[in-house]
Amino acid sequence: MTSPFDKSSAGGTQDVPARSPLAAEPVPTNAPGTPPSRRFQILALDGGGYKGMFSAVVLECLENDLGTSLVEHFDLVAGTSTGGIIALAMAAGRSPSEVVEFYLRYGPRIFGHPRRRVARQVLAAKYRAKPLAQALHTVLGDSCLWESRVPLCIPSFDLRNDHVHLFRTPHSDRLTRDWRETMVDVAMATSAAPTYLPAHGLRGMRLVDGGIWANNPAMVAISEAVSEFNIELADIRVLSLGTTSDVCARPSRLDRGGMLQWSFQAASVFLRGQSLAAANATYHLLPKDQSLRVDPAVPDKLLRLDGVSPEELRGRAEHHSRLVSGQVKEIFLDHFAGPYTPFHTPRNAPDV
Repeated sequence: MTSPFDKSSAGGTQDVPARSPLAAEPVPTNAPGTPPSRRFQILALDGGGYKGMFSAVVLECLENDLGTSLVEHFDLVAGTSTGGIIALAMAAGRSPSEVVEFYLRYGPRIFGHPRRRVARQVLAAKYRAKPLAQALHTVLGDSCLWESRVPLCIPSFDLRNDHVHLFRTPHSDRLTRDWRETMVDVAMATSAAPTYLPAHGLRGMRLVDGGIWANNPAMVAISEAVSEFNIELADIRVLSLGTTSDVCARPSRLDRGGMLQWSFQAASVFLRGQSLAAANATYHLLPKDQSLRVDPAVPDKLLRLDGVSPEELRGRAEHHSRLVSGQVKEIFLDHFAGPYTPFHTPRNAPDV
């Protein structure tokens, strides 16, 4: 049987098929014969390493429950790190079910062989980049950002220039560079988690995980909707998927300060803080009932970025997708995203 992740089934420069409207109730806001709508819907996918399987299973369950292709209901998809991989896979035409299979098949290979000596892990990334790159090629092939089926925002961070780096599809005329990037390069850049994977080199830049500044990319996507699509806040709706959050009692030794006390806690505190800040800002900016956040709390250390039980993740994703299925239908499914045509492709490349 041919694998759904064979390179021959993804990538290339073939024409991107148009989104297929679904004959479903309620009538979509932009269906023929209905008044024009400025509704703009965002799907935001958090980082979280192997825990990204939680988000993929939630999406899979929602599609099965609601009988629809979720990506067709969203005008912009933003994803950081593992969320960026999911976003890119869906943009390349993969279903959430195929993304779940990707995690099941390749997760153990990507995170299954850490550097054996602890001393080497202190001086180098815990895992090598090659298994991840090979896995990404099977699902993304040679596709480039201009071939995406939906507008994308994918955060990364540039160590060489000490600056945030945001990959974007050419959904605006002024976005004249990123459309050339391969989806594999973008995925490697957004998911290069410090200490876990080495930085991804791309034309002299040293790119690492977008979770450095936008592990929850909801606010990045809202900013993009306002600045590049000229959408009013009142017209934006956001479905934000986390990868589960640890219920953690911070040790009292942190109160004393000091490098030793904070060395094992700093990263998780920073990630937790900026993720909550993005979620809270989203709730404050958008009108009531126009955003939905799914990020359940789990016991501390039950799930790790590089070590999870697939059964544990699936069980929690099945449960929480059931709880929010009705809300997703009510808030998001009465809208279909309009057709997306990239401003820049190899056939009409801008002069830059």
